[in-house]
Amino acid sequence: MQSKYKRVLLKISGEALAGENKFSIDFATVNNIAKEIKSIHDMGVELGIVVGGGNFWRGRTGGEMDRATADYMGMLATVMNALALQNSLLAQGVSAKVQTAIEMKEIGEPYARRRALSHLEHKDVVIFGAGTGNPFFSTDTAAALRAAEINADVILLAKNVDAVYSADPDVDPNAKAFSHLTHKDVVDMDLKVMDLTAATLCRDNGITIHVFSINDPQNLKRAITGEKIGTVIE
Repeated sequence: MQSKYKRVLLKISGEALAGENKFSIDFATVNNIAKEIKSIHDMGVELGIVVGGGNFWRGRTGGEMDRATADYMGMLATVMNALALQNSLLAQGVSAKVQTAIEMKEIGEPYARRRALSHLEHKDVVIFGAGTGNPFFSTDTAAALRAAEINADVILLAKNVDAVYSADPDVDPNAKAFSHLTHKDVVDMDLKVMDLTAATLCRDNGITIHVFSINDPQNLKRAITGEKIGTVIE
């Protein structure tokens, strides 16, 4: 099998790492995802990863808490997920580096674009933790930003749903699944595939987004090889 892409940015939601538990980390699930990441790494794909933190914390659910403080707590949650994923990848024999947008030298490198590019060129997987390092920005925006910075060919958006829908399919049984969209469609129709800041950043930088379900870990390889699954936004 041959990859359609040379360099990709994989965005994995925090919830995907929780498996059936819906909270915390399910290590069997993380190990399965790591095995699939190894399979595409073995194909020669240069891989950057942004992980969410929703399995531990969501800033918007912070209640009366100051929004910036809640967002910083969410960034710490993404770092926990990054370390868990790194641990599983290392156990699979894959060289993986964690870079954090908030300095935590004891557990990961401070984010530096040129160092990240060097790691990728040496076939190390780079896991980007702590979002953008700024409150009021989601990990979707972090994924779009890192994809632009590392010149990724595509963002692979691995979610708990199998495509982009016209409405929430769990709420609206008539929701339509899209196989192909433009960035303009996502913005104009206010589709909830990612927040508008991230969608606009992808549009302005011409970054293709491929949305698919992570519930079947083999979908990652299917997306890498160009199989028609989920939704492609370009």
